[in-house]
Amino acid sequence: MTHKFIWRKPQLPHSVNEHAQEIGLPVENWLPREISLTAEMPGKYCKLVAFNPEQHSTELFKAFSLDTDARNWTYLPYGPFDTETDFYNWCSKACISKDPQFYTVVSQFNERITGMASFLRIAPEVGSIEVGHIHFSPLMQGTRLATEAMFLMMRRVFDELGYRRYEWKCDALNSPSCEAAERLGFQFEGIFRQAVMYKQRNRDTAWFAIVDGDWPRLRAGFEIWLADDNFDTDGLQIRSLKECF
Repeated sequence: MTHKFIWRKPQLPHSVNEHAQEIGLPVENWLPREISLTAEMPGKYCKLVAFNPEQHSTELFKAFSLDTDARNWTYLPYGPFDTETDFYNWCSKACISKDPQFYTVVSQFNERITGMASFLRIAPEVGSIEVGHIHFSPLMQGTRLATEAMFLMMRRVFDELGYRRYEWKCDALNSPSCEAAERLGFQFEGIFRQAVMYKQRNRDTAWFAIVDGDWPRLRAGFEIWLADDNFDTDGLQIRSLKECF
């Protein structure tokens, strides 16, 4: 089936130049942002630490192995890995660069390693950065740890480093990832058709983003959602994250 996308002029903040042309608003006093991202990100339920294959790959492999049918690897360009050695060899090559900068997610309750994520396509000169390689094991899927991990990464980007734009991209057919992006406050921006290939198949890429003007509202919502009084005695949320925004 062929999908037709029609461009319509968006209503965006702008000014007008001497030629009566609409142009973007000026960005005043801008300086390139920091690119050093390795510091730990501590939270109440989890913390993110810079990934170290020697220290983290064994426990991370065990956590990922709880996904017994390997469905969590479907939309990633790598994996699943049959053995711990295979996983370690991949980690030691793919997860030690500065871009992407990989992190492991560690539970604050029991110090168990539960997942991974990264910053990538880091452009400090324009203040744009992407979150990706998100792979949460069954130990953290659907938990407060998963939401807080994403919040901690956003807080690093906007509050600590002062970036302007935070991106989320995924296979447009990966409905859970698209729904997760919208739940977390990312706005859908469009689909790049036939953007890449992986695992011998096409990927149309869905783009989502948060910009710095969105962040104060979203930050307040995350703080409300993560608060103890938003969960009942069974640990179930009282208000959804979208309701908190």
